[in-house]
Amino acid sequence: MKKALFTLLCAATLIIWFGSCGKDHTIIHTPGKTYVIVPGSWSGPYAWQAVKARLESEGQVVKVVQLPGHGSDQTTPYATITLDQYRDKVIGVIDSLNTKVILIGHSMAGMVISAVAEKIPSKIEKMIYVGAFLPKSGQSLLELALTDNTSLLGMSLRPTSATLDSLDVVRDNIPDIFVQDGSADIKAFLIKNYKLEPGQPFKAPVVLTDANWGSVDKYFIHTLQDHAVTYILQKREVAAAGLTKTYTINSSHSPFLSRPDSLTILFRQIAGN
Repeated sequence: MKKALFTLLCAATLIIWFGSCGKDHTIIHTPGKTYVIVPGSWSGPYAWQAVKARLESEGQVVKVVQLPGHGSDQTTPYATITLDQYRDKVIGVIDSLNTKVILIGHSMAGMVISAVAEKIPSKIEKMIYVGAFLPKSGQSLLELALTDNTSLLGMSLRPTSATLDSLDVVRDNIPDIFVQDGSADIKAFLIKNYKLEPGQPFKAPVVLTDANWGSVDKYFIHTLQDHAVTYILQKREVAAAGLTKTYTINSSHSPFLSRPDSLTILFRQIAGN
């Protein structure tokens, strides 16, 4: 009896196994998204490595753009750097990718991704502003920033020349402006990688149209404890732009440093909408 039962079980197992071999059981993975991230002022790709690693571990493609004069770029003269150069650098990265992208801009890079969307709207699946400057057509970053009366950044800015070629920040104030909710190690990391910011792009207005920039699916992530681009200004920008797809993160200006897990989750949620 036991032998017969064993034989039947073996036969059933073989039938199931051979039946499976006759079917196509190739695992179909949902295609990953392609993210292009543009860091903001006084920043570079180094600041986004934690978010980049998390997205890539999930099978996403992530490109973090190094703008002229930022990150490891030690050679581009600040006086020659323009907002159009920023825009064209990002467009070059997107053009190198054979797919639509989710375009993310933090802080100053809100101006950059807006200019990019105006030029190549068909190549952008979605765009995400993170604690960013979100201009109306004809506005410059400087014009927007001057309306943010409670920003700690404005009080700590120190132009290095009368022509505004580069901008410095009072060093002792850097942690509280950019990442007051970060650990001591994160604050030290930020200061270690700090460098002057090109100033000319701050003065350049962005021209936007409903046909181009207006056609792209846009999202805004509010950074609620932001000391650089305050929540007050963020809400005003979003209202002026008519954006209704908004998220919040209870962080400083730099959630990619202080709360990378939470920020990555938001990116995934937006990508899946």
